[in-house]
Amino acid sequence: MSQLVGKFVWFECVTKDPEKSKGFYGELFGWKVQSHPMPNGSYDMIALGETPQGGYTKPEGKAPSHWTSYVSVEDVDATAKKVVSAGGKVLTPAFDVPQVGRMSQVADPQGATFWIMRGETDDAPDAPPAAGRFFWNELWARDGKAAADFYEKVLGYEVKSMEMPDGAYHVLEKNGVPRAGVMTSPNKAVPPMWLPYVAVDGCDESVARAKKLGAEVHAPPTDIPDVGRFAVLGDPTGAAIAVIQPAKK
Repeated sequence: MSQLVGKFVWFECVTKDPEKSKGFYGELFGWKVQSHPMPNGSYDMIALGETPQGGYTKPEGKAPSHWTSYVSVEDVDATAKKVVSAGGKVLTPAFDVPQVGRMSQVADPQGATFWIMRGETDDAPDAPPAAGRFFWNELWARDGKAAADFYEKVLGYEVKSMEMPDGAYHVLEKNGVPRAGVMTSPNKAVPPMWLPYVAVDGCDESVARAKKLGAEVHAPPTDIPDVGRFAVLGDPTGAAIAVIQPAKK
């Protein structure tokens, strides 16, 4: 089986209003919805064309709407033990989903949550950026350096740090491939979180469209040399997500 350990392979919109979220993202990114039967009902998957890349689900209790992500690991149970040993927590003990894989929800020592997963099928191969495809995943941490050290220890990433105008940015690489970034959050009021980026053809146009559809702009369109032009949005249910127009190579 082809597995890309360290790659974030699934992104999930945990939303208080699934229908509103589906409508918003369908209009903004052209995402389609594929309903997949599950033991306790059905699961609505996010599809770009015919390719699933994420899903929609409801939060438990009073949790606010947010995005969460799944990272591919070799062994879910062993990785969960590493999370705890490194100061993190297991929030959802490992369980199996037939024809999908084994997974567990965990939190890093600073409170950012994510899922570890071993799929039953091949991980989707890396592909060039395309409008509507998930492009990047970024951790906003209380302490970026400490967080990067945790992910290096638990998930085996190689950390490449670079100085940016707002402080150090830590790129998490696996087998020479960049998989995610870690930074000290510029907004101390925002709890530690993973922020997914979606590729778009035009950042400014996408932001304008998102505003008309009811989104808030948390960070206006900004250029990153040699990377692209990005913005951070709050969707109509309150979940944060970023858009990026990748720089032309």
